[in-house]
Amino acid sequence: MKVVLASDHGGYQLAREIESFLEELEVECVSVGCDCPDSVDYSDYGIPAAESVAKGEYDRGIVICGTGIGMSIAANKVKGIRCALVHDVYTARVTREHNDSNVLAMGARVIGVDLAKEIVKTWIGSDFEGGRHAKRIGKIAEYESK
Repeated sequence: MKVVLASDHGGYQLAREIESFLEELEVECVSVGCDCPDSVDYSDYGIPAAESVAKGEYDRGIVICGTGIGMSIAANKVKGIRCALVHDVYTARVTREHNDSNVLAMGARVIGVDLAKEIVKTWIGSDFEGGRHAKRIGKIAEYESK
């Protein structure tokens, strides 16, 4: 699995922790910024990261800002992206199993490092169930194609 990781200044520190954690999990990770804690605009990093997932350059993406809200909104503007803002392990699993989320958003000011790692581990390790859920994802894709 190949994962793209992006953050703004609010998510910078947590993104570094997650990057190291993905290496521990032996998941290929490419960070596309930001590369310092100085103020930046989340959309400048979240949209390109989501576009790279939509183009198939990466299997999944992880975007992090202060609350996760801005990054999730930005990522979800990209056609083909199903970005889920997650603050707990249960929704990390279910968003993969039921929604086939391909981008994970987290808020560095909302959750701690240990919880973020558990969320990532669960999200990375969960698969889409398909079945009745595939029909729902298909409806979203059909809407996007209009």
